[in-house]
Amino acid sequence: MHGDRVLFIDGEALVIDKPTGLPVDRPRDGSISLENHLESLRFGFQRWPTAVHRLDRDTSGCLLLARNPKAGARFQQAFEQGLVEKRYLAVLDGVVEGEGLIELALGKTSTAEDGWRIVPDERGKAARTHWRAIEVRGERTLVEFKPETGRTHQIRVHAATGLGAAVVGDPVYGRADRIGMLLHAAELIVQRPGKDPIKAEAPMPERFENW
Repeated sequence: MHGDRVLFIDGEALVIDKPTGLPVDRPRDGSISLENHLESLRFGFQRWPTAVHRLDRDTSGCLLLARNPKAGARFQQAFEQGLVEKRYLAVLDGVVEGEGLIELALGKTSTAEDGWRIVPDERGKAARTHWRAIEVRGERTLVEFKPETGRTHQIRVHAATGLGAAVVGDPVYGRADRIGMLLHAAELIVQRPGKDPIKAEAPMPERFENW
């Protein structure tokens, strides 16, 4: 992981632009994950930084790492208390217009054929996502998402079910595409009491260029 992937760094926080295809947690098959890059992200500190939240393997963009355990605990609280602003960009497979708020509780289901996936479930965890259509090109739409909650696969399921248009290249809730999944964590802002907020923006990845 090269230094050009670093979007923000200070004594307690590090935000990297995570590439698509890189899992945050080590996969069962032991293939390359963020863990393999932590040594190169120490920047003079003795201990490795730790990821405070998760991005799906095929989602790129802003990922916050804590450079010490105390900071990690504070950042985790900030996520739980809704003090973190996240802005995602996604290209959806369909024409979507306007803006709004999707409120759709989510739960987990698992079948022998398909493995596990997230589904709308009124008994599940509350999930809220603000969305705004930016541009329509042909049968696809570039949409900005600002999730209030941070559920697993939240934007992907809210797009597919709430808006009726899956993220392009989503192999689970839409259909796989050779260009990959067009979901990108474009901006992250974390408020810190008594300190300047952590602010990071990740540039648009190459795979978005010809959407």
